[in-house]
Amino acid sequence: MTSGEAEVSAVRERRLAGGPGTLLVWLYGVMVVGAVSRSVYQIATEFDRAPLAYALSAVAGVVYGFITYTLVRGGEKARRAAIVCCAAELAGVLVVGTWTLVEPSAFPDATVWSDFGMGYLFIPVILPVSALFWLRAARADRPGPAGT
Repeated sequence: MTSGEAEVSAVRERRLAGGPGTLLVWLYGVMVVGAVSRSVYQIATEFDRAPLAYALSAVAGVVYGFITYTLVRGGEKARRAAIVCCAAELAGVLVVGTWTLVEPSAFPDATVWSDFGMGYLFIPVILPVSALFWLRAARADRPGPAGT
């Protein structure tokens, strides 16, 4: 590999956090802070009130953190890991969102994903969909073998 090819490869490795990916990194970072700080406080002060809700918010914060890390790290392995996590995040939002509508008594207090993220301006349901589109586009931008 020539130095020019290595440079192009290095740029592609960082591609996940470039362009619209920068906004995704920023939004996921905000969600990490929001979800983790909220859940830590709630778990520390009132866990017995709604343990499932607070535990789910903590899980959401960890997932957001991992996705943020993979977007910043870049590269194909990170892109694939981010796709899996975004799909799991979307599934979680859809399951918990539906669950909170069908059986509100199961959640005495809201989670990050309650009502499809209504308490967070629906960002929890919009963000993984946007990220999945971005991660797919980031892969599609790469040339295949022999320049195809």
